[in-house]
Amino acid sequence: MARIGSETAFEAAARARALEATGRSVIHLEIGEPDFDTPANVRAAAQTALDEGWTHYGPFLGLPALREAIAADATARKGFGATADRVAVVPGGKPVMFFALLALAQEGDAVVYPDPGFPIYESMARYVGATPVPYAITQANDFRVDLDELERLVTDRTRLLIINSPANPTGGVFTREDIERIAELVLRHPEVTVLADEIYGRIVHDGEHVSIASLPGLADRTIVLDGFSKTYAMTGWRMGYAILPPALVDPFAKLIINSVSCVSSFSQVAAIEALTGPQDDVEAMVAEFRVRRTLVVDGLNRIPGIECAVPAGAFYVFPRVRGTGLSGAEFADRLLAETGVCVLSGTAFGSVGAGHVRISYAASREQLAEAIDRIEAFVRG
Repeated sequence: MARIGSETAFEAAARARALEATGRSVIHLEIGEPDFDTPANVRAAAQTALDEGWTHYGPFLGLPALREAIAADATARKGFGATADRVAVVPGGKPVMFFALLALAQEGDAVVYPDPGFPIYESMARYVGATPVPYAITQANDFRVDLDELERLVTDRTRLLIINSPANPTGGVFTREDIERIAELVLRHPEVTVLADEIYGRIVHDGEHVSIASLPGLADRTIVLDGFSKTYAMTGWRMGYAILPPALVDPFAKLIINSVSCVSSFSQVAAIEALTGPQDDVEAMVAEFRVRRTLVVDGLNRIPGIECAVPAGAFYVFPRVRGTGLSGAEFADRLLAETGVCVLSGTAFGSVGAGHVRISYAASREQLAEAIDRIEAFVRG
């Protein structure tokens, strides 16, 4: 248990709610979830499924109809020939990370992952006894991978290479050239499997989302992680999935049976509707995020001491706040205590994030404008 880390967003949210309970006004910009409701057609599908009796155990890898829908959607959107027999449906994206590490890594192995990055990557790598090896994602490099550094870090000990684009916490998006170079590196290391975290793949503002599984020779070397939480505002439904290399389907099946058994059946029926029904709500949500991105980036960059790059995807900004004279951790702590705006320290996502904070712009324009005003008043003193 001493090896397990945590996810600071939930801890910060608890502190913010405690402050709110005292009567303080708090603006929550810490949690990475859309502030929109799940689309009405998806909710209606779940209600109908409940009425029709979809309340029992389902197949451990997921309902066949959902696995087919996921495969068809991935084939159309990600550009590789996904098939239903390679799909595993799980409760959220985190089990995909955990099961991948349990299946592939052990003492003496290395797991190469982004820093700053989702904290569970490092936490679970340590838990299984592997050595976490971070690669830097920096503002100076447009929050993309330094391919030369990655070349040096991937060795014969590496069993899993984790990539995340569009990325949490930076909003960075790898270019097609980046993905092609990573693919070439992986093909030179036959012992390496890629975990491609594509949970924000539909939320791209600039450039394009390129799935590494779409490149020649990589579909059988890549675990594609995706789900419904971010795209369809379904975080509380706990709906994720993996598209797996053939050799990992049976290990994932065993791990699912021994841990979560299956995902709730009525939720899976709703997920089928999410993938196959109208996509208007998704498109509207992404368009709104794009407007909010401009509001937040422009607002932060008018504040002395703060530098905010324009994120290419997801719904986060990762501004550098060193110019205020505060570290990211000090900035986040004081901002909550003194102004009631809750953001996360960049170090919640790795040491490279020092001097930064993460701000989620999954909040209304009015809340974001008020938050910017409070941040500016805090910095200007």
